[in-house]
Amino acid sequence: MTLSKKKSRPISVNMKSYRWVVSPDSNFVVFIAEKEGVKGRKIEVYINSEINSYWTKFPDVEGINMRIIKPKDAESIIKQALNLGWVPDQKDSPMVFDLIDDELIKRE
Repeated sequence: MTLSKKKSRPISVNMKSYRWVVSPDSNFVVFIAEKEGVKGRKIEVYINSEINSYWTKFPDVEGINMRIIKPKDAESIIKQALNLGWVPDQKDSPMVFDLIDDELIKRE
């Protein structure tokens, strides 16, 4: 299933179009990307972030890891995934990574 155009954002990386979305979860967010117009392999990237805690701990939000994914982060993640062997045109289960200090690490 491809990402919804209404809920995802477009981005161009190396002259190719991709779509990406960030889904919050407890103590992390999940970045998901795929090549636009292709029912191929997605990437899932788990990123430590306590963004959801902001709402439950407000106004005591000092010390909360509020990692937000910006378009430049999305571009970097997609480039790193491609360098680590992601083939978005290939049909397969998602390729899963962790993002630690802005570096993608493949989950085994």
